[in-house]
Amino acid sequence: MPNLIKTSNPALSAKTFDHDLTASGEVMTLQGTVNKTAILIFCAIAAAAWTWHLALTQPDAVSAWMLAGLFAGLGLAFATIFKKEWAPLTAPLYAVCEGLALGGISAVYNQAYHGIALQALEATLGVTVIMLLLYTSGTLRATPRFAMGVMAATGGIFLVYLLDLVLGFFGTQVPLLNSSGPMGILVSVAIVIIAALNLILDFGFIETGVHAGAARYMEWYGAFGVMVTLVWMYIEMLRLLSKANSR
Repeated sequence: MPNLIKTSNPALSAKTFDHDLTASGEVMTLQGTVNKTAILIFCAIAAAAWTWHLALTQPDAVSAWMLAGLFAGLGLAFATIFKKEWAPLTAPLYAVCEGLALGGISAVYNQAYHGIALQALEATLGVTVIMLLLYTSGTLRATPRFAMGVMAATGGIFLVYLLDLVLGFFGTQVPLLNSSGPMGILVSVAIVIIAALNLILDFGFIETGVHAGAARYMEWYGAFGVMVTLVWMYIEMLRLLSKANSR
């Protein structure tokens, strides 16, 4: 089996394609993973459309669905990571749950800044296409040095997220992470860029799995890993655009 590409995405860790996951029958293909990624995106958008509509018609009810989606999505994410063979079932359910949460979150942002949700969606999909083109053209590849840099930056960002969460319990926040000033916008731009670069690592890792002859269900797992990155990038797009619109 070829050396595995490291990635900061917890769903696509260095142990994802262990020898016991190598298939002797049907194997993982790149086209199959692309198709399943599209299915997960459709599931998330369909679920988001429902909670978006609910936010407009029954705003008092949407919070419960958002929280249910967030916590259920987190549980399904861990279940998928630890039981990869469950991915054909848990990955679509994860996408639906994330959609439920994102629909409500998007509606809240959109009420504050009209049109921001569509802008964030278009920007996320646009950046994803650009990253895919850069990867397939060979302009950006998941080399060990590239991977280590992105992993270090991603780890730093999530430490800041954790600090912000802890400070939130004491009624304060990390200033630069939440500021709408020039430095706050610059920080959000940097986070979006790091999220986008994680896609390069994800694409490279999936390609490694395909070459390694991983089991067919790993197509769902690979799609799930990409979905994790896309959800993160979309939320950061919302934050970035809201900061820009609040100036």
